[in-house]
Amino acid sequence: MTSLGSTLWLCARYELLLAVRSRWLQLFAVVFAGLALAVSSAGYILSGGHGVQDFSRTAVSLVQIVLLLVPLASLVFGGLALTPERGAAELLYSQPVPRGAILLGRMLGVWLALAAAELIGFGLAGLVMQYQAGPEGLWRYGALVLTAIVVTGVFLAIATLLASINAGRRTRVLAAALVVWFVTVVLFDVAALGVASMLRSGDASRLLITATLINPVDAARTGSLLAIEGTAAFGAASLALLRFTGGAGMAAGLVALSLVVWLVAPLLAAIRALSRADI
Repeated sequence: MTSLGSTLWLCARYELLLAVRSRWLQLFAVVFAGLALAVSSAGYILSGGHGVQDFSRTAVSLVQIVLLLVPLASLVFGGLALTPERGAAELLYSQPVPRGAILLGRMLGVWLALAAAELIGFGLAGLVMQYQAGPEGLWRYGALVLTAIVVTGVFLAIATLLASINAGRRTRVLAAALVVWFVTVVLFDVAALGVASMLRSGDASRLLITATLINPVDAARTGSLLAIEGTAAFGAASLALLRFTGGAGMAAGLVALSLVVWLVAPLLAAIRALSRADI
């Protein structure tokens, strides 16, 4: 293994061990399992029955909850974990290795920890669904799990940028993380709908579709629902999306490109900011 690879893995292992010992991370895994189990049984309870829904119905019902909880947990947990105190930051980044390698390794360790917590939570719920409802729709449930892991990486990258810009200032990083979560999860859609309501039908549709591809939360929602339910996921809106993008394959490609850009761009900006920071 090269020196750079050794540094990355060493930092990743360090952050992974710290995160695994965190009670917040353990609670995060329990919450995921509890939410999945609660949602899987809620459909039958509301209809007067009992038991557990299959993987497909549970995946569809969980999409919105996952896209509310995962970005928040990734931003807050990642921001706090990746922002060392002043003295620790000076010691850490004074080592004779590239700062970018240390930062990427630490971010990778936190990503592995959060992904493991999500996999444990989803996995425990999945075992119950497999036992009571059978394997039907398992791959759709897997698509949701993959979406959660990718979204975790995207918002950890944003948290890494916030931590690099505000090195040693955890309160400021936490405040910025909450603002980013509110803007991407809540405010962005409200603003897009407000502007679209003042435009003609065709222009409004193009604006909303473009906004969907720009916002990582909306892009992840679109990609997961297309994977779970196919081209009928949004009814007439699906037809508009496919017409705008040129087909299901192109729509999936644009969603993937959006998420990759949101993963890579903040990391590159974070490395650049950290390399210029006076620590």
